[in-house]
Amino acid sequence: MGAACRLPIGRQQLCGKGERMADDDVQAELARLRAENEALKQRRNSAISMKVSEKGAVSVYGLGRFPVTLYQEQWRKLLASADEIKTFIEENRAQLKVKE
Repeated sequence: MGAACRLPIGRQQLCGKGERMADDDVQAELARLRAENEALKQRRNSAISMKVSEKGAVSVYGLGRFPVTLYQEQWRKLLASADEIKTFIEENRAQLKVKE
């Protein structure tokens, strides 16, 4: 049963070892996968998380599609400039776009 379905056959799906999945089961599985996908998107969009990369840098997840990875001295330099960055953003707000 655990095999993924591959080919549509009439109103059923052909699964591993000749098993068939009824339309109701296919629709239920599709709904479950959509809900799981939405939950992953929400978690990705709402939380920032960090981990140490393979090379010993700090990777920050949750800001965009890919993590932002910098070494600790780079993070310290960036964080020390936080007020300067905030001021720059305020001064250039009209030219900057907002990603939602």
